[in-house]
Amino acid sequence: MIKFGAVSENRKARFSYTIEDTIEAGISLTGAEIKSVRYGLVTIVDGFVQKRGGDLFLAGIEIQKLPTAARYINFDERRPRQLLLHRAQINRLIGKLTEKGATIFPLKLYFNNRGKLKVLLGIGYGKNRADKRETIKRREWEKSKARLLKG
Repeated sequence: MIKFGAVSENRKARFSYTIEDTIEAGISLTGAEIKSVRYGLVTIVDGFVQKRGGDLFLAGIEIQKLPTAARYINFDERRPRQLLLHRAQINRLIGKLTEKGATIFPLKLYFNNRGKLKVLLGIGYGKNRADKRETIKRREWEKSKARLLKG
């Protein structure tokens, strides 16, 4: 069971998107959901932020039910969950969402030092194939450089 630290990380996002900015947000969950998250039964790889009315919701993440939970504890595993932000932050993020090609996606889900669940959101743009190839080349060069310096 995880008390503090990272629960889930979206490494694929750093490869697929150019990250312009990050922001930390709270997330609204039920008791059964938070218990499942503490046991690490969460996937954020397909997650994204969408606007509904005047609020922002984190959609596409999956929180699985605990196999030992009672039968009466039911929740939708893939339901959109509301993000807890200040109104000024919400307005700024909605403005970013209206820009062409901009996406807001979760980078990391973690418990802070006070035990509260937080989500680190990345604001960025999708990379094209050439950018992804450049990322791969740079990563390979860093690995080979480290090998040469070590030997």
